[in-house]
Amino acid sequence: MKTSIATVSLSGDLREKLEAIAAAGFDAVEIFENDFLSFDGGPRDVGAMIRDLDMSCCTFQPFRDFEGLPEPQRRRAFDRAERKFDVMQELGTDLLLVCSNVSADSLGGIDRAAADLRELGGRAQGRGLRIAFEALAWGRHISDHRDAWEVVRRADHPAVGLVLDTFHTLARDLPVDSIRAIPKERIFLVQVADAPRIDMDLLQWSRHFRCFPGQGDLPLASFMEALGATGYDGILSLEVFNDQFRGGSTRRIALDGQRSLIYLNDQLKSPSRIGRRPADLPPRAECLGVEFIEFAVDEQGASELADLLSALGFVRTGLHRSKAVTRYSQGGINIVVNSDKEGFAHAYGVVHGTSVCALGLRVSDAQQAMARAEALLAQSFRQAVGPGEIELPAIRGVGGSLIYFIEPKSDLGRVWEIEFEPVEGTERSIAGAGLSEIDHTSQTMQYEEMLSWLLFYTSILRLEKTPQVDVADPGGLVHSQVVQSPEGSVRIALNGPDHGRSMTSRFLAAFFGAGVQHVAFETTDIFATVAHVRSNGLKLLTMPGNYYDDLDARLGLDRTLLNRLRESDVLYDRDETGEYLQAYTESFAEGLFFEIVERRGYRGFGAVNASIRIAAQTRSARQNDLV
Repeated sequence: MKTSIATVSLSGDLREKLEAIAAAGFDAVEIFENDFLSFDGGPRDVGAMIRDLDMSCCTFQPFRDFEGLPEPQRRRAFDRAERKFDVMQELGTDLLLVCSNVSADSLGGIDRAAADLRELGGRAQGRGLRIAFEALAWGRHISDHRDAWEVVRRADHPAVGLVLDTFHTLARDLPVDSIRAIPKERIFLVQVADAPRIDMDLLQWSRHFRCFPGQGDLPLASFMEALGATGYDGILSLEVFNDQFRGGSTRRIALDGQRSLIYLNDQLKSPSRIGRRPADLPPRAECLGVEFIEFAVDEQGASELADLLSALGFVRTGLHRSKAVTRYSQGGINIVVNSDKEGFAHAYGVVHGTSVCALGLRVSDAQQAMARAEALLAQSFRQAVGPGEIELPAIRGVGGSLIYFIEPKSDLGRVWEIEFEPVEGTERSIAGAGLSEIDHTSQTMQYEEMLSWLLFYTSILRLEKTPQVDVADPGGLVHSQVVQSPEGSVRIALNGPDHGRSMTSRFLAAFFGAGVQHVAFETTDIFATVAHVRSNGLKLLTMPGNYYDDLDARLGLDRTLLNRLRESDVLYDRDETGEYLQAYTESFAEGLFFEIVERRGYRGFGAVNASIRIAAQTRSARQNDLV
């Protein structure tokens, strides 16, 4: 089965779209009429471009408001179709997508629609062309693929076939088992799109929120299993309308489309598998935890970060045998501070300044994790390995950073022993502030990138997405969504601002791109930890008194607990799963910061407190600018 994508799915002009689609490995392309109309050239030019890129044009679309019209509109509709046929023949495609009528002038009746399609099919056949009929979910008289199939069946013409579209079927919760009875030769095209579950008008939902498989909530696998039962082996094409895609990178979105089909393929049983890629991939990598977080710094940044980590209770536990790289540890947390003047971290730091340049994830099988990542089009990373060093498998992550795969039971798990000299005399029990694990990392990116990285993480790793939440920022709105392992050993928050004045937007500008903005450390006693770090001279973010007054009014907390929260500048939330307490350092290095959290069974991330934290950080930044 060959893969395709509709040009409407991508940003850019038609040439940019076609080049990106070819680079992503698609076999074919659907030319959306508006893309053609805005192109400065004729249909022969477009057809030549497609062929030069070693692709075919599988469809010209859409042809709207055709079937069931009264005269004289009916005659004009056939005249319009003939003009489209002229374009198609020069373009080099034989298929016209005809979507069900939404016009108030259209007349109902399956037989009337079938007669119109039969006549149109005859005209198309006379020119070596075909037509494919699609039921729009908001069609005036035909909005169900079962009715569209009945129209095609009654038209009974070899040049008239059916378009099946996952969105139009699944958005209306139509049964998919009916697809199994459709003869495969009568299905001329299958279009695929996912979407988040939103209770809104179907047309608006379709026009703004469709996305690639794996980025939404629709049960695509059940649709594809039903399609597989027909034996269909024709074109499978992505057709997506999405505001985020329209503002995103053309090549990145095209690559996401191909990745989404590989991921969808991996979820299907063998009879329903699609595309030309290997059917069997290693399973999604099981995440066991975060082995380390690596910071890229210069010499001054290394000194400043060392002071901050020391105040948080971290101690030096290792020095790299050949590089200016230091390991800091506390509990099960490892922080790597890399100020070496060569290698990836140095290059990353030149661009971004003091920054998180890499995450080391513990996985059950590093080789399988790499194999799956590469099959899903992730970019692998390799650099020179010196004597006595281990080559850690890695892929590129957000903002060009790295994700290393560490397998604890292999030599990869001995990286500290092999590459680092231990620091003698370290007494972690004395210096520690009670921090035990990395609770989560937060990655800030352009809003248009969020769906890309959501698909990246959930297709390669065994991470599940949580519902998206919107956080108020004094300068705008920030969209946030978390991907996490089932047991919570790895949690990554994806944050995207929708306005250039928000704090997260300012971080993106100062950072010169997407990256980790904050790291959260877990403790079992946040009040003891706060007292300890304050005794070390660390200043935490000050929270407004109004917040605690409201907390008392909303939740009626025990007076002792409320006073402790206020005195410690600790934020609080609770739900049916438990309680969540959180405190923050002030920002450093153009917007980075650390968080301290205590979970008492709580599974969320304190979203209700995010706007309070952001406002406090904004206030703190303004005050510091005045000093």
